[in-house]
Amino acid sequence: MFKFIFKTFFLCFLIFKPVCANEDFNKWLKEFQKKAIDSGISKKVVNEIMSDAKFLPKVIQYDRYQPEFYEDTFTYVKKRSSNKKVKEGIKLYKKEKKIIENVEKDFQVEKELLLALMGIETNFGKYLGKMDIISSLATLSFDKRRSDFFTEELLILLKLVDKNIIDKDILYGSWAGAFGNFQFMPRTIRNYAIDYNKNKTIELKNIEDSFASAANYLKSIGWKQKEPCFFKIELKDNIPKKYLNSSARNIKNKKRVKFLKKYIKDNENLNINNNLIAAIIIPDKDIIPGAETLSPAYIVFENYEKILNWNRSLRFALAVCTLKENFKNEI
Repeated sequence: MFKFIFKTFFLCFLIFKPVCANEDFNKWLKEFQKKAIDSGISKKVVNEIMSDAKFLPKVIQYDRYQPEFYEDTFTYVKKRSSNKKVKEGIKLYKKEKKIIENVEKDFQVEKELLLALMGIETNFGKYLGKMDIISSLATLSFDKRRSDFFTEELLILLKLVDKNIIDKDILYGSWAGAFGNFQFMPRTIRNYAIDYNKNKTIELKNIEDSFASAANYLKSIGWKQKEPCFFKIELKDNIPKKYLNSSARNIKNKKRVKFLKKYIKDNENLNINNNLIAAIIIPDKDIIPGAETLSPAYIVFENYEKILNWNRSLRFALAVCTLKENFKNEI
């Protein structure tokens, strides 16, 4: 009897789980709409935009299985800094050379870095994403893993639409709610996006506004032109564990290069300013099963940490800086 009841319950759970998820989502949606209106967003905008929001199970799948969580560093970086990627970036640069160089001059952010970010984020505008951003953000807000973060992102986006800064009819992008050539999240749009061509609309799928907005963001968070990002190194066995960073969330125990050099093999070949503040990262250790503790290893600098502000992934920042250097050798 007990087995029969258990099997029946389990079968019902499998059959009705999607239904329950939708019912719970609809309940959450009503509560969110009230919260949005109470925060000062017009009832008309809230009802008009949120009425079509849907729970998207695939968004949860994507959130749980991101490349940053399973690819080893060598594979991840190689895929995103290939010769093919460089050639595609050079092609875009030649086509939009005047705009890109004007942005570089105005914001003091290297064109190679901007090309690298756009190349990795959207393959130079070819893959902007076709997901309904409202439904994506709503799904991630409803989900428990990072609910507070995505709820705030969704509220910010509604406010941007309410203020006519963003057109509600073009809200299609990545599964995580990012938008445009550089995949800006709503709070990044609010804080850093600019109308560079002065046509009274911020168009992040447009070369002028998107490049300028990305450069404005990097300049604002403290990117330093012509300073290094990272160097690959080989570590000595005697390095204390406290100097090894495997998490992108909190780079700890930063020291001057001259201090860290004693833990690096062949450090006399490192052409680095000894007074720069640096840290050591071991990006595979907590991600790849069976990974060596001391290899691969990198010495990273302040500019590297600025890229982490863009995407909290040790591999992402390594890939961006690698592609940036590959462009530097070609432009």
